[in-house]
Amino acid sequence: MSIQLQKENWSIEIKPKKKWLDVDLKGIWRYRDLYYMYVKRDIITVYKQTILGPLWFLIQPILTTIMYMFVFGGLAGISTDGVPQPLFYMSGILLWNYFNAAFMVSSNVFTLNASVFGKVYFPRLIVPLSGITSNLIKFGIQLVLFIIIYLYYYIQGVNLSINWSILLFPLLILMIALHAMSWGLIISTLTTKYRDLTQLVTFGIQLFMYLTPVIYPLSAAPEKYRIFISLNPLTPIFEAFKYSCMGSGSLDWVGLGYSFIVLLITLFLSVIIFNRVERNFMDTV
Repeated sequence: MSIQLQKENWSIEIKPKKKWLDVDLKGIWRYRDLYYMYVKRDIITVYKQTILGPLWFLIQPILTTIMYMFVFGGLAGISTDGVPQPLFYMSGILLWNYFNAAFMVSSNVFTLNASVFGKVYFPRLIVPLSGITSNLIKFGIQLVLFIIIYLYYYIQGVNLSINWSILLFPLLILMIALHAMSWGLIISTLTTKYRDLTQLVTFGIQLFMYLTPVIYPLSAAPEKYRIFISLNPLTPIFEAFKYSCMGSGSLDWVGLGYSFIVLLITLFLSVIIFNRVERNFMDTV
């Protein structure tokens, strides 16, 4: 009898509880097919039954840019540091749309996937990571639109001072993605118990955009408010991107260092809180 039991292949393996800082990287790699499936689902199903389909990836930033040109550039008369308005607003919209999409995906991990999480096990981090990746593909499509507008003004002879700091572009995008994911995971763990927090977060993220230099350069902000805007860890990232490709904004190494430190802290906290809530979130969702 004992020999027969030893030869059996068990389908369930009982392991000790995970520690707070345990991140199942091997599990994420084992479930990489599920990761690819989530990425494909996010890209295809969003516009599957629409008339224009993936063209919405381009239409949305174009319409938003036109609205910003009319409201902030025309009515409000906000400076764009000499950069053509379509190019300036498109650069801010490009980064903000990616941050906002990655944040919203991460902040709804538990509430939107409770039915799946309650039936089958897989590393839960696959969901926000796949959301970040799928939105990165959308970001790439919109980046092509930005490059086309950029080349148009460059050919027209507009002085666009692209410089070596453009090499920081992949790092800036990675920082935006990790900021969005870490903040979103913290919010997601809170909304499992406090559902009305979701409405507050949706409203708060819209206000947060105005504390980020999306529609204005940091230099155009009133002096008394500039310190508060500088405390936003996204500010040096947005400014560095505009400086690298258009000569607008500033490359603030101290600010980027501050943003990186905040990123490490929030990422550390989000992993601890996420792993803790993951164990028993089905009791509260």
